[in-house]
Amino acid sequence: MVLKSRGALLFATSEEAEQAFYEALEQGDLGQLMAVWAEDEDVVCIHPGGPRLIGHEAVQESWREILGNSPLSIRPTRIHAVQSMMSSVHTVVEQVMVDTAQGKQVVNCYATNVFHKGPTGWRMVLHHSSQAPADLGTAEMQDVPDLLH
Repeated sequence: MVLKSRGALLFATSEEAEQAFYEALEQGDLGQLMAVWAEDEDVVCIHPGGPRLIGHEAVQESWREILGNSPLSIRPTRIHAVQSMMSSVHTVVEQVMVDTAQGKQVVNCYATNVFHKGPTGWRMVLHHSSQAPADLGTAEMQDVPDLLH
């Protein structure tokens, strides 16, 4: 249940925070997107093929630039979460809809979203996304790896 306290959103679970993150991307709403992030100078964001961005301001500026073009159509799938009392690590396959010369196509990305629980509920502290191999088939998108390394 998402609650409001003094105008700020409180996410009761990391799943709610993650859902709000992807909804904000779909809506192109920078304010809602940044409400998911911790207001901390230690937050980190890495976009596919981009540099490591550290700090709330750097993360916000990167999203402002990205959302300035248009909202993003990203559907998180294959969610796997590992959670403790105060932190939660989610790995997802993001299905990103992109416009190409051939029309709309889906590009798969692997993403890791890390959330910490604090006095203001669950907040994102890291988002790292990278493009998955182009030839990624359904069999390769399995939840349990064949090999440990």
